[in-house]
Amino acid sequence: MRHVYRCPMRWADLDLLGHVNNVVYVDYLQEARVDMLRSQVTGSRAGGLATGLVVVRHEVDYLAPLSFDYGTVDIEVWATRVRAASFTLAYEMFHERDGERRIYARASTVLTPFVFATESPRRLSEDERASLAPYLEADRPEHHPTPARVAQTEQGHYPVHVRFSDVDAYGHVNNVKYVEYFQEGRLVLTSRLGEGIDVDLSVSGMVAARTEVDYRVPLTFRERPYDLWSQVSHVGRTSMRIDAEICDGDVVCARSSVVLVFWDPATGRPQEPRPEIRARAVAAMAAAGITPAG
Repeated sequence: MRHVYRCPMRWADLDLLGHVNNVVYVDYLQEARVDMLRSQVTGSRAGGLATGLVVVRHEVDYLAPLSFDYGTVDIEVWATRVRAASFTLAYEMFHERDGERRIYARASTVLTPFVFATESPRRLSEDERASLAPYLEADRPEHHPTPARVAQTEQGHYPVHVRFSDVDAYGHVNNVKYVEYFQEGRLVLTSRLGEGIDVDLSVSGMVAARTEVDYRVPLTFRERPYDLWSQVSHVGRTSMRIDAEICDGDVVCARSSVVLVFWDPATGRPQEPRPEIRARAVAAMAAAGITPAG
């Protein structure tokens, strides 16, 4: 069984290309997840799933641009794995019109029950496992490779200043905001890569194709900024991957890996980057100590 949530869209969700921003996709998924857990899954003995969870990992595949139309976008949510102290939800975001489904994104989220009073995870209760059972569908095995550390270079540095509005009801920075922080750091890196070239890579020419985020240590509201480090880790024919970490001193609080596709806004199709852009990206890999494949 799948839960269906009709997510209202807002004008402010759009980016400079006129599409819903990649960070907002993750916000939509959160709305769908909360609606499922609050209205369908939880009962009197399983209510902790609606109020006491933290996100461990997100994976999002962006399949098509989503435009604003003063309406809603449908999101199906279901469970793919239930473990002793965590479970995984999957999503499909779409419009279905005239019997044809246009899919904008597929995604998954690993969550763990959390006791905020003690700042510690806990195991799922039998009632909570039973409440998830009707939504459980078999899925491919999960594989979460351990990423290498990100090089801390001046080119890839971005100070993360947490805003008061970034913090959720539990005193932690909301999981969606991490994705926004990584986007900000990525834009700073790509703008520096494009310096001296008549193309601003920070605002055009690239779109996100896949995002992975691993959450390790909660961020909180404070005056001192966290350090975000980004690096170009791979350059393909029409894409590149940027890996990043948010750190508090020597502590890695979160990691991300984002695949970006070089994009032709006129045709709406991938394109090869200009030679000077590719050369800058490859040079950035070398600066991070990464040898290009091939």
